[in-house]
Parts: sequence; structure tokens; C-alpha cells
Amino acid sequence: QVQLVESGGGLVQAGASLRLPCVDSGTSTFSRHTMAWFRQAPGKEREFVASITWSTSSTYYSDSVKGRFTITRDNAKLTVYLEMNSLKPEDTAVYYCAAKLWGGGSTGPQAYNDWGQGTQVTVSS
Repeated sequence: QVQLVESGGGLVQAGASLRLPCVDSGTSTFSRHTMAWFRQAPGKEREFVASITWSTSSTYYSDSVKGRFTITRDNAKLTVYLEMNSLKPEDTAVYYCAAKLWGGGSTGPQAYNDWGQGTQVTVSS
């Protein structure tokens, strides 16, 4: 079972960039997990941001972040990254890393079994 730890969040101005790493500290099976990022703003449901598959590293993005965010993985470092550019105030949320064994780049949170504790990203205007 993976144990996910996110970091890299913070307070930035609109237009800035951040990179969020998520490290699997619990297993050697990271390479067999499809990984994803979700976010949740206050009073809103958790929403899909991006995913990267275990087999081919195919990537998927929500329309709201496509072209601005990039998800990558480094299996040797047991880490998945979310590179966020041109940040907007509406990107403000707690960002969660999630994992599921095998499978495609699902966009629904119910498809993922393991979650990190989240990292806060706040974008000021």
C-alpha cells in the first residue's frame, strides 16, 4: 500500500508558478500505480485536476488546468509532480495526491484507493 505525502503548497500571486511533489514513502510498488491530483476548495466538492497512468505515463487533465498544469512521475524517486503555471485565484484549494493500483487515468475520486493529507495552495489576485 502506498503512503503519500504532498508538499510544495503556499501563498503566491496570480501568474506565479508552483511545483507540488507527492512522495510515496510506503511501498516499492509505486511504478504499478496510476497517480492523480485532485483539489478541493472551501464549500466545493473534490475535483479532478490531472492523472498519469502506471503503464505508459499517459496524462489526462481537467479543462480548467489544461495548458497550464503538467503532471509527471519519477518512478525511481517514487514521486509524482504537479507543475502549475500561470496560477489564478480560482486555483486556490487544498491539493491532494491519489493513487490506484493498475488501471487507467480515471477522473473520479472514487476510483482511487490511497490519498495524501493534502497541501494548501492559495493564489492572491
